Amino acid sequence: MQFDPVFPIVPLVALVIILLVVGLALLLLETVLPGLVAGIVGVCSLVAGIAVGYARFEARTANLILVVTLLVMVGGFACWMKFFPESRMGRVFVSKRVVGNIDADQPELLHQTGVAHTPLRPSGTAQFGGKRIDVVTEGPFVERGTPIKVVAVEGVRVVVRSLAEPQSNLPETKSIT
Repeated sequence: MQFDPVFPIVPLVALVIILLVVGLALLLLETVLPGLVAGIVGVCSLVAGIAVGYARFEARTANLILVVTLLVMVGGFACWMKFFPESRMGRVFVSKRVVGNIDADQPELLHQTGVAHTPLRPSGTAQFGGKRIDVVTEGPFVERGTPIKVVAVEGVRVVVRSLAEPQSNLPETKSIT
């Protein structure tokens, strides 16, 4: 048996195997532990195991250690992605709920009229038939309570136009002739 002068009690093969197993175990734990510490230490352990292999064994053995480690990591990742989400522990971590409406296209809103529920500068909320919808104006700001009309529906974006005539707040000026 070949011993390392740095670790005279542990045979070199055992040292490499211990480093690789600890590294893989820490990477596995990283998926359920917060903080990234276990993952970083796990990767360092894997790199150390491969480095000891290259430093203390011949190139063919070290290459075999590297290839086996990479294959185990890729295979383990593939199995993890396939089986973890459906496992008992995976159901605790993976949410199956849908947040928001993914299929939010609302063509039925086109040409409907409503009222600006909030000031539209240029985006805000409007009310159409008792239902609040996030909208965006064609450009000018629209004050709260102004009647509006939907002029376009582009995916989730609802474009509106004010139905009120624009009023100028400037006093009338008389021309000098």
